[in-house]
Amino acid sequence: MIFSALVVFVAGFVFLQLDNQEKIETYLERSVPYVGTEIPRIQGINGEGIKIAVIDTGVDFTHPDLLGWGEDGKVIGGYNFISHGEPPMDTNGHGTQVAGVIAADGQAKGVAPKAKILAYKVSENGEGVSSDLIVQAINKAIDDGADIINISLGVNKTNSKIDRAVSFALEKEIFVVTAAGNDGPGFKTIGSPGRNVGSVTVGATYNNLTSSLVATLEVDDKPYTVIPMVGSTKIDTSITGKIIPAGYGKITDLENIDVKDAIVIVERGSDVEGELLYFSVKEKNVANAGAKALIIYNNVPGIFLGELLHEFMDPDYYPQIPTVSIDREEGLEIIESISENSKADLNLFFNPDFVAHFSSRGPVSPFYIKPEIVAPGAYINTTQNNAGYNFTSGTSYAAPHVSGAAALLLQKNPELHHHEIKSLLLTTTEPVSDAYDQEFSISEAGSGRLDIGNAFEAKLIIMPPNFVVTVSSDDLVAQKQFELKLIDRALNDLDVKFVGPEFVQFSHFLEGNTLQIKMKMTEENFGDHEGKLIINHEKTQYTIPFLIHYTPGSVNVTQQDKKLFFDVYHPEEWSFVKISVTNSKDMKTDTTTLLPNGISEIEIYENAEYWIDAKIRVNETTSDAYNTITITTLEDNPDRFDFIDIPEKQMGLIAGIIAIVGVIGLIKRR
Repeated sequence: MIFSALVVFVAGFVFLQLDNQEKIETYLERSVPYVGTEIPRIQGINGEGIKIAVIDTGVDFTHPDLLGWGEDGKVIGGYNFISHGEPPMDTNGHGTQVAGVIAADGQAKGVAPKAKILAYKVSENGEGVSSDLIVQAINKAIDDGADIINISLGVNKTNSKIDRAVSFALEKEIFVVTAAGNDGPGFKTIGSPGRNVGSVTVGATYNNLTSSLVATLEVDDKPYTVIPMVGSTKIDTSITGKIIPAGYGKITDLENIDVKDAIVIVERGSDVEGELLYFSVKEKNVANAGAKALIIYNNVPGIFLGELLHEFMDPDYYPQIPTVSIDREEGLEIIESISENSKADLNLFFNPDFVAHFSSRGPVSPFYIKPEIVAPGAYINTTQNNAGYNFTSGTSYAAPHVSGAAALLLQKNPELHHHEIKSLLLTTTEPVSDAYDQEFSISEAGSGRLDIGNAFEAKLIIMPPNFVVTVSSDDLVAQKQFELKLIDRALNDLDVKFVGPEFVQFSHFLEGNTLQIKMKMTEENFGDHEGKLIINHEKTQYTIPFLIHYTPGSVNVTQQDKKLFFDVYHPEEWSFVKISVTNSKDMKTDTTTLLPNGISEIEIYENAEYWIDAKIRVNETTSDAYNTITITTLEDNPDRFDFIDIPEKQMGLIAGIIAIVGVIGLIKRR
């Protein structure tokens, strides 16, 4: 089955291609040092001896920076799942770009330039890919002895087959890195395999260069999300003035309006079918009318990245005023709310740690945090097919920064387990702030921006590196235990600080290598609340982000043999509850319902952590409650039948066949 949605972040965003004959300074030499590779390189750590699987469109192993196919080359192996028997040569470019960020070793230098690549070609052109091929590639990478797997493609929904394959790789002690996707800036936009609980899911920040232009807009002191158009430039001072609607920004729309020194807002596109009214034309018309800035709101739901500079613009055109894009809903809200006295304030400035607008956001589950980390993924100049280099953007290019970082840590400490490498990378990040100097939320930036230098120097492994807890009106206390492991030296001078809601009373104690924390709610404040623990140890700061679900009701769960039983509490009278139970190992979910004074149960089959999500119906509203239970007492069940993903139309036929075979006694259970 082909998932066309897989191109969601296979395609990325391409801005410019350079011939290899031109003398260039690669932006890998900006983003790679920016995330802290100098310290490992000074110590001679460069990824040597580490094998990284790139599951993608193949790799162009004729590129001088990725030269060689086979044992003595950069690409030491892999498989072509599109043309069996042929080497996994990249004819699209995406896989070559990803591999370059990881391990380019020539004019461009990747994060781990001496690492080796295993290339698995699962797509010819990036237009779509079979989930089965991704699963086969993961299994082949396991068989081929990969240390790290990088997956910079995926679907914008949950795919259980891919997620189970990723979990299997993790069980085999392989470090798996997945791209978050390019469906931002909306929340809940991460699909598989980025949804997998065990992989490291990476969002994108801007690069450390002057293309990291961001913008802020306030109308009557209310902030709105806007994106600078390509071609706009930084402004030294805020632009403040009246905000005036002007239709579609045509000359005729502006004829009878005085927009001198105003900020103009117009709609994308045209009211004439088939008319191509480019952004550059709108900007030119509005600037010539005397306006100081232009806002273009979308003509369909969502926000967009516009370009003032493009191949169809007039030869003598150049941008004159700052121009930004905005979501349709917010644009219409501004038009509806403005009055004669309304004022707008617009800023454009550089912020290299700003989370890119396209980067997909979480959450994906109430029980764990995604994305977990961000890394440079905008305007990255990396290796391209035919010995070239390409400016490109997308979380596809943020993920390989993390894969390369993992290779450096693994070379330095080959005895570390994948979850320990994950801890070092996630707890040593740098904070990422938005245009208003407020840190991005966990669902946008995870723990923060990758800093390889911090991770490389870290001596303390903290498990888990982030966490989610639940409290309720009948249980106001949450407790969490952390296992601390020293890579070397002694565990002393440990300083623990709580950064979070003021209504949370925090305490902790250290016993041996175990850190126990307790958080008690001191006032009623239902909702989701973020915070972080800051641990300082031997001049290194470690950050552990967390999420608190504070719910009015609660769901308690108990185990009896192979069944889970549920008890629901809510301070108000409730009428109905839907309970979902998810096996954290394979992400399979079973549901049941519960009525007041009733009994509800779900059968379980294996030892695992199970996530319980209860939807409690109270009057005309629904209230959430969460819990987890870890089962360790079940024996292996060889009679369990694991249902595979089967098209719905075929299920009836299969069920009928099973029923018939069962009647005539041809199946013998073993």
